[in-house]
Amino acid sequence: MILDAQLTEALRAHLPKIVQPIELVASLDDSATSTKITELLGELDVLSSDINTRTDGDDERRPSFRITRVDDPAVSVTFGGVPLGHEFTSLVLALLQVGGHPSTADPELLDQIRNIEGTHRFETFFSQSCQNCPDVVQALNLMSILNPNIEHVAIDGAAFQDEVEAREVMAVPTVFRNGESFGQGRMTLEELVAMLDSGSADRAVEKINELDPFDVLIVGGGPAGSSAAVYAARKGLRTGVVAERFGGQLLDTMGIENLISNPYTEGPKLAAELESNVRDHDVEVITAQRAERLEAADSAGGLHTIALESGAALQSRSIILATGARWRKIDVPGEAEYANRGVAYCPHCDGPLYKGKRTAVIGGGNSGVEAAIDLAGIVDHVTLIEFDHQLRADEVLQAKLRSLPNVTIITSAMTTEVVGDGKKVTSLVYRDRNDDSEHTVELEGIFVQIGLLPNTEWLDGTIALSKHNEIEIDSHGATSIPGVFAAGDCTTVPFKQIVVSMGAGSTAMLSAFDHLIRTSDASVPA
Repeated sequence: MILDAQLTEALRAHLPKIVQPIELVASLDDSATSTKITELLGELDVLSSDINTRTDGDDERRPSFRITRVDDPAVSVTFGGVPLGHEFTSLVLALLQVGGHPSTADPELLDQIRNIEGTHRFETFFSQSCQNCPDVVQALNLMSILNPNIEHVAIDGAAFQDEVEAREVMAVPTVFRNGESFGQGRMTLEELVAMLDSGSADRAVEKINELDPFDVLIVGGGPAGSSAAVYAARKGLRTGVVAERFGGQLLDTMGIENLISNPYTEGPKLAAELESNVRDHDVEVITAQRAERLEAADSAGGLHTIALESGAALQSRSIILATGARWRKIDVPGEAEYANRGVAYCPHCDGPLYKGKRTAVIGGGNSGVEAAIDLAGIVDHVTLIEFDHQLRADEVLQAKLRSLPNVTIITSAMTTEVVGDGKKVTSLVYRDRNDDSEHTVELEGIFVQIGLLPNTEWLDGTIALSKHNEIEIDSHGATSIPGVFAAGDCTTVPFKQIVVSMGAGSTAMLSAFDHLIRTSDASVPA
């Protein structure tokens, strides 16, 4: 059985939403993956009378299978390999949407997709353990279903190692269009449409500039921003959220086991739940926009302005900054040049691409040691490099790491250079801090896990920041600018945890509400 009881029950609940018959056509070879595809299609076939399966497909890429609408064969998507793991949701959505179940995306955006001109044949390489990949796969699948000019094939890199090597795919998701490189990393549906529709950016700016001022504008869509938005909306305030992507760093987080009342969840799932919770309230959500500048109000009770990189601007009587943090880089020669060509920051996403290869993890904290443990089960060898004289991870993690036969631990080591051949990483150079000797580690992949940096560069010179560039806040979440509050990982709060950020978001919003009461000439909704 390919589908366990839980996945089977999930399908039983969703497949009745199919309203137009679909056909699953497999193109097979003699590989183990073909056997899995055959089993998967057989299990899907018995779950719905609207699904018919065949194994006589003629696609050149094998093993793969195509999902096609029987009455309109132009409506189809293709999977190369078996879309399980994080891609199971992509499979379910593809079955439903090819089967006529409507998308819940913004109708205006769907019309944009239908009107995209030109021929676009997309190929997306994913890994089943990548939490960033489903957004891209699902977005391109939907676009191919809505527009006959667009085709999409989602390819499991682990099942097509030769093709991964030949096309120099070293990070997922990696997208090709018409055989040429198109993009890497998480891309939302809105971002993908904007890349194909040159006029969409101008229309977005015009739409944003037409919005009336908010009572509370939240910059950032992670746990802190979501909490603030829900609290603000429940107070009856005119509330807006502007963010590059909803979910923030959660989208790059795997297992979450310390969220009170929820024994286990995963970052993308929690991010989707937060977004759903926010959208259930009267909140204006603006995504795919990056803040560029904060312009403080001239007087108490005046309007603050958030200028966006797109050229648009938003105004609000109060602001909550919840921009979160991002992975810290090692900032050595070669790192930027070989980013996504051997230098990676998500072992869960990109680890499967390095099967049987030599890799390194930089960082000996919990994240680094966990990454090394995970990679050790996939790659040939892992070298963990830590700047300090000892690892900083929890003892239980260290014990597990030291028990693995294909792991080398190097402490008191400072990474000084990433070396490559112009196409991909070939080695890493480090300096032994005990005797200043220099050493080279031959490898093909480097995973950087050395902590976080707050997303606050755009605020430099306009608001008080700590020496670590965190936004300085008091116990109420107030910043150095009256009417501007902050919450979450971008602030001086000492603990960077999801549950802390959620609490901080609600604290900042309640403080903003108090500020509005005290500075507004008109009554504030209660």
